[in-house]
Amino acid sequence: MFNGPYQRLAPNVSPLSWQNASLRVKQFIGTGRRRLIVICVSLFLLLSISFIHPTTRRLSRSFYYDLPSNFKAEGKSARLGFGPPTWAQLKQWEDELPQHNLDLPFPEGRTGRYVKFSNQIKMLGWNNVFNELLMNSFLAYKSKRAYVFQDYVWKPEYYSWPQSESFEWPPHTPLNAIIAGPTAGGLWDPGDDAPRSVSEKWFDVVCPREERRILNTREVKPDIAWLMGDEIFEAWRKVLTEAPERCIEIVPADDDNFPQTFDLWLWGSFRVLPLWKPFSESPISRLLATSPIVNSAVDRNEYLFLPHGPRPAHPVSHNPYDRMLAMHVRRGDFKDACIGLATWNSTYYSWNLLDFLPDHFEPPAGGSWGWNTPENTEKYMEHCLPTFDGIVKKVKDSKEDYIRAGGSKGDQRTLDVLYLLTNEESEWLDQLKDTLRKDEEQRSLSGMGGLLSPATLSIDDWQMEKSPSASVFIESPIINHYLLSSRLFGSG
Repeated sequence: MFNGPYQRLAPNVSPLSWQNASLRVKQFIGTGRRRLIVICVSLFLLLSISFIHPTTRRLSRSFYYDLPSNFKAEGKSARLGFGPPTWAQLKQWEDELPQHNLDLPFPEGRTGRYVKFSNQIKMLGWNNVFNELLMNSFLAYKSKRAYVFQDYVWKPEYYSWPQSESFEWPPHTPLNAIIAGPTAGGLWDPGDDAPRSVSEKWFDVVCPREERRILNTREVKPDIAWLMGDEIFEAWRKVLTEAPERCIEIVPADDDNFPQTFDLWLWGSFRVLPLWKPFSESPISRLLATSPIVNSAVDRNEYLFLPHGPRPAHPVSHNPYDRMLAMHVRRGDFKDACIGLATWNSTYYSWNLLDFLPDHFEPPAGGSWGWNTPENTEKYMEHCLPTFDGIVKKVKDSKEDYIRAGGSKGDQRTLDVLYLLTNEESEWLDQLKDTLRKDEEQRSLSGMGGLLSPATLSIDDWQMEKSPSASVFIESPIINHYLLSSRLFGSG
C-alpha cells in the first residue's frame, strides 16, 4: 500500500576507522532460478536479525562481515551476541571495481558521462529505497550515463545495534552486500556499450565538484510532477541526455517534502504503471541478482526445504522451491502503519496496483483524506494485518488456486513445504504455527511436510532470502518489481 512516512535526506556521515578481519566477496550475477531470489531482500533481510542462532553468527561473522576480532566484550550487543559488520573488505572490493579507472575509454573513465542522485531516499525502509534506486538506475541507463550507486542508509530505529556500538551514524550498508547486477556496478549484457555503474566514492574522483553541474529538482519537477510515470521519465531522460555537462548531480529542492526524482506521489498511484513494462524488461531488472552474501544463506539452508512429509502419489519436482509456499507476515510496529494507511485512504503501493495481479484493493467509500470510518479501517486491516483465521484462509485459498491452475494445464502440482517469514519475536509466532498445524482442513488440503520460520534457518543479517524462489508467495501489501519480473519473464 501507499506508505506515507517518507522523510527528507539525511546528512552524509563519514565512516569511522576500525581494525578488521577478512572478507572475500566475488561479484555474482545470478541466472536461472537464482534470479528469483532478489527483492524480498527488501523486507526479509531487515527482519531476520532477531532469529539468528548465535553459534552460526559467530562462525560466519569473521568470513562474511569483517567484525573486529576484539569486539565481543562483556555487556556489549547483549541481544544479538556480537556487534555490527564493518564491511571493510567489501568496501575495498567496491573501490577496486574495474570501471574505477580514469584511463578507460569513453563512455567510461575521465571522459565518461555520469549522474548521481543525491536526492535519493535515505533513512527509510529498504523496499521504498529499492524501488527508487532501481528506477534511477534505469533512468541513468536510458540517458547513457553511468549510475552512481550509494550505500543503503538505515533508518536508525530499524538498525539492530545502538549508536554506541556502531561504526557510523546513521548506519550504512554497502549496496553490494544486498544486491548484484548493473545497478551495483555489475556487467551489462554482451554487446551493450552502456557505462557501468560506479561508487559514490569514485564519483568524487572522476567528477570533482568543480566539474559537476548541480541540477536542483525544482528546475524540472514542478512542470511534470503530476504527469503519468512514462512522461515524467521521458522528461528527465531528455534533460540528462541533452545536457552537455559530463557530470551531473541531482540535488533536492528545499521546499519539496518529497524531493525524489520518482517520488512518493508517483509510487503510491496508478500513474507509475506505464513504467512497468519497459522497466521490467530492461537489463536493470533482468540482470538484477542477490549478493554473494545473501546467496550463501541459500546454499547453506537449502536442505531444510526438502519435504519431510509422505511421498506424493504422483511424480513431483525434486526442486524444493517448486513445492514451497512462502508467506511474509509482518508484525511488530505494523499495526500503527496499517491504521495510518487506513486514515489516509491509501491504495496498494507501486507494482501491487498492476491489473493482472490476483489481489486487488479499492479504498472503500465513506472516508476522506486524513480520516476514515471504523468499518473502513477494519477492511484495511483485513488486507494489512490479517488475523490467524485470515492467514490460514489465505494459505488454503492460495494453495487451491495454485493446484487448480496446474490441473487446468494437465500439471499435477504439490505444495508440501510452508516457509513463514515474520518479524514477530513473541509467542505470536508459535501460536500462528500451531493454528496452521491444527487446522484440519488445511492439513488435509496441503499435506504440508514442513513448516519453517526464520528461527529454523542458519542465516546471517542480509541473508533472509528464500521466499521469492517459492512457487507460491503470499506477501504483505507491498509487492516489489523483482518478484514480478522473475515470474512474468522467466526464471531460466
